[in-house]
Amino acid sequence: MTVAAPAPKLRFGLARWAAGMVGSAVITAAVLPELLRQMQEPLPAPVWLLSLAGLLQSGLILALAVWAGVGLSPSLGLRAPAFEAAVTGSPIGPVLRSQLRSGLAGGILGGILLVVAFRYAPGPVAELQDRFVIPIVARVLYGGITEEILLRWGLMTVLVWLAWRVLQHRQGAVRPGLVWLAISVSALLFAAGHLPAAAVLLGTLDLPVVAFVMGANTVIGMLFGYLYWRHGLESAMIAHALAHVVNFVVNL
Repeated sequence: MTVAAPAPKLRFGLARWAAGMVGSAVITAAVLPELLRQMQEPLPAPVWLLSLAGLLQSGLILALAVWAGVGLSPSLGLRAPAFEAAVTGSPIGPVLRSQLRSGLAGGILGGILLVVAFRYAPGPVAELQDRFVIPIVARVLYGGITEEILLRWGLMTVLVWLAWRVLQHRQGAVRPGLVWLAISVSALLFAAGHLPAAAVLLGTLDLPVVAFVMGANTVIGMLFGYLYWRHGLESAMIAHALAHVVNFVVNL
């Protein structure tokens, strides 16, 4: 199925953007105010105004990621089958069942990786978990939906397209090696995106903390990137959300 026709393409993009904005709204309301209060320096504006600006910025970045994915994914064989089915009126059940199997397997594996990683977390990270806990609903909705749209549907798709265009000259199907390159780079950037929040919450970043944040998030980001490539974006979403749930339940 292709989303090339203007009307389905628009509906497809709006559906993706709306889904991602749910996670952005939750993280803005439940996490960002506390994160701002943890900053050592005086805030340049009231918390509510900074939160609103953050939400607007998230909406814009999300729109760019959605637009990139919708425009580039068809030529690369990258898909979001359940959303495609939803906007075209096709049966969603069979598509979701396929996504669910791979997503559950990936989510359990991802959850185990998170649990093991945090068992060996540096002291400052371990202490942080006791004083700053992100609500599980924010982890599931923002991590499982919004981050996957931004990092996999948007960034990874762009990286695959660039590699295909520059290194393969848009000839034939994208070579697996180029996809793995895009998966790796997007996973590294996904990991690096966690460093600013860690710096705010910890006050500083030393080598063990940076190595932990980068290592744990890169590995799990590569898992989600693989699921997006081989099974579809919804598989990566399910896996990402479930990984947080598994980690949360184990640490209760």
